[in-house]
Amino acid sequence: MRRTPRLVSITIAATALVALSASLAGCSAAAPTAAGSSAQTNSGAAPIQIVASINVYGDIAAQIGGSEVSVTSIIDDPDKDPHDYQADAQNQLALSKAQIVIENGGGYDDFVGAMLSSAKNTEATVLNAADISGFDQNPASGEFNEHLWYDMPTVSKVVEQLSTALTAANPASAATFAANAASFQAKLTTIEAAEAAAKTVAAGAGAAITEPVPLYMLTAMGLTNKTPDAFSKAIEDGTDAAPTVLAETLSLFSSHAVAVLAYNSQTPGPRPTPF
Repeated sequence: MRRTPRLVSITIAATALVALSASLAGCSAAAPTAAGSSAQTNSGAAPIQIVASINVYGDIAAQIGGSEVSVTSIIDDPDKDPHDYQADAQNQLALSKAQIVIENGGGYDDFVGAMLSSAKNTEATVLNAADISGFDQNPASGEFNEHLWYDMPTVSKVVEQLSTALTAANPASAATFAANAASFQAKLTTIEAAEAAAKTVAAGAGAAITEPVPLYMLTAMGLTNKTPDAFSKAIEDGTDAAPTVLAETLSLFSSHAVAVLAYNSQTPGPRPTPF
């Protein structure tokens, strides 16, 4: 596909935004699974025990809680599929002791609720990003996109509620949590400003995806997803797209209907390689 100057600008903007969002939290590399694990924290209190379903939220919790928290991320490697997770005793124990639990929700990490119930921990504050987002999780058409860490307004809401939960658990460190949350929110503002700037170039342009992971960010940039739902669903489900669906998807490029391809490099196997 011949790249026009506008296509190049959009591609650069999209790449920069994805890199920026990945640096915000542990999206592209495994985040540390624990922080502040000493017997006593700077405030003199025992560290707040936090369990996150995935390291994206675990990293956010570590940044907001700082030395006052001990964080366990159940899925601590971005190459692991949460849908394939099998409960183990170590994570079950962590959940039994958790004071704050952060889950994505929306069907992405249902194992958290099951394990928390099995652990008989009814005292933990549970932050569910899907519920916090306010999105309709049962849309009349299409499917709910559960990859909420690419939606900056949702991340901001999670940070707000996390700061509140941390303050309730350790009031003496309220100022620390507020300062850390403000610093993190500033990073989100930077990303949102970059999205808005990209929108001035990208608004109305078409985008193709291998999976719906980055759709919140692409939408914020003003890009329109042109990919047949059957294609991205096949890739996400680990199956082969039907030949007619593949042909329809490839025609997006031959007809110059899309200006950018958002490709998930973590997708195993050769399925997306026809691009």
